[in-house]
Amino acid sequence: MLNRTNTIEKIYFSIGEVAEMFQVNTSLLRFWEKEFPQLHPRKNTRGNRMYSKKDIELFTHIHELVRVQGFTLEGAKNALKKKEASADKEVIIQRLQGIRQELLQLKDALS
Repeated sequence: MLNRTNTIEKIYFSIGEVAEMFQVNTSLLRFWEKEFPQLHPRKNTRGNRMYSKKDIELFTHIHELVRVQGFTLEGAKNALKKKEASADKEVIIQRLQGIRQELLQLKDALS
C-alpha cells in the first residue's frame, strides 16, 4: 500500500518491531496477548506474530493504562471492557439514527 509520499507503508509489524516501538521485551507482548483476549495478532505460516495497526493501537492503549497510568492488569481489563461497551453503544446509536432517518424519509414519501 502506498501512502501520499509514494513510499511503501507497512500493513503488519513483527513482534520485535512492536517491542522496539514501545521499548519493552517481546515476552511482555506475548504475556499481554494471553492476559488481554482483545489483543490477538495474526500469525503467518511460520507461526510468527504479525501485528496490524489496530493491534498496535490496542497495545498502545493497554501500555498507557498499565505502564503510564498505573492500572493493575484487572483494572486495565475492566477499562478496556468499558471502552468496548461504550464504542458498541455508539455504533448502535448511529445505526438506529440511520434507520430512523430512512423511516422518516419513507413516511414523507408515503404522505
